[in-house]
Amino acid sequence: MKAAVMSLGSKSSLMILNAMKSYFDFVDKIDLRDVEVNLSAGKLNVLYEGKQVPQYSCIYARGSFRYAPLLRAVTKTLYRSSYMPIKPETFTLGHDKLLTHLALQHFNIPMPTTYLASSTRAAKKILNEVNYPIVLKFPHGTQGKGVMFAESYAAASSMLDALIALKQPFLIQEYIETGGVDVRAFVIGDKVVASMKRKAVRGELRANIHAGGIGESCVLDQHTKRIAIDTSISIGAEICAVDMLESPKGPLVIEANLSPGIQGITKATSINVADKIAKYLFEKSEIFSARDRDEATLRIFEDLGLSGEIAQQIITNLDFRANRILLPKIATDISKFSNTDEVVMKVEKGKLIVEKV
Repeated sequence: MKAAVMSLGSKSSLMILNAMKSYFDFVDKIDLRDVEVNLSAGKLNVLYEGKQVPQYSCIYARGSFRYAPLLRAVTKTLYRSSYMPIKPETFTLGHDKLLTHLALQHFNIPMPTTYLASSTRAAKKILNEVNYPIVLKFPHGTQGKGVMFAESYAAASSMLDALIALKQPFLIQEYIETGGVDVRAFVIGDKVVASMKRKAVRGELRANIHAGGIGESCVLDQHTKRIAIDTSISIGAEICAVDMLESPKGPLVIEANLSPGIQGITKATSINVADKIAKYLFEKSEIFSARDRDEATLRIFEDLGLSGEIAQQIITNLDFRANRILLPKIATDISKFSNTDEVVMKVEKGKLIVEKV
């Protein structure tokens, strides 16, 4: 199988690309800055250095919020032909803190109380009602950039005047005292594969590694892991980092990062996060490719007008996952089984029969 990492070429992206070479037959490096989407009536093309992007089994696209529209367009165009772990709309949602908080709220994910003001008057009213200190955030920005702290109404009011003069939208959020410590959970699929606590350096409230924060390995309880996994589901990202604060009310999500760095968490935990990402991408790409083959086979049956007993006799290789048989999708389509059905299995050497009870 052939795969590609589409990114800005960060060290983390290169670590993932090199790890993928242990699983895929070929892995290409695609510089996001040289990618364009050709929009024309009835046709979409993704070009790299002026040439159409070839067919890949898997494309892992990463990049900063500045490239969110391009990442969404690329993923929208290629999502049906290549396995991609992040949904197209997620690049818009995940790179906008307001949209992220709306998604979290919709899925009842715990987070600090957050306000969006529509006018100066409304913002001033909020500042009069909240408890200090507070946090002011730009909707866009990563690695702790665009995050400000106000100790009092006077400080917040001054910041507000500056933001309004710059015509910048912003969020007002309650401040959770944690001693400059937050928790990062790295989610891949339906698992938290690594987690660490990040502690801000002296004189700094942001615990981000890029802001000088120090990371150390930690073990999360099942409740916290579940919140991190639910956060990834709520924004449509199979691979992401979820940042949380430990509060008296329990863990509160403050951010989900679609293109998280892996150097800090790899060093802190001694877990090969790049390899875990690569293995996951490979396994999901195999399933994606098998699905395409199954659907193509089903279309051939339909085109030939075959049905009933003839269509039910399928010649295929068995796919194993951890010594377990994974049936092809065409078997699900023809049998009409659902996960709520009770079945009886008749098993003997060289033969397996599954029937609905």
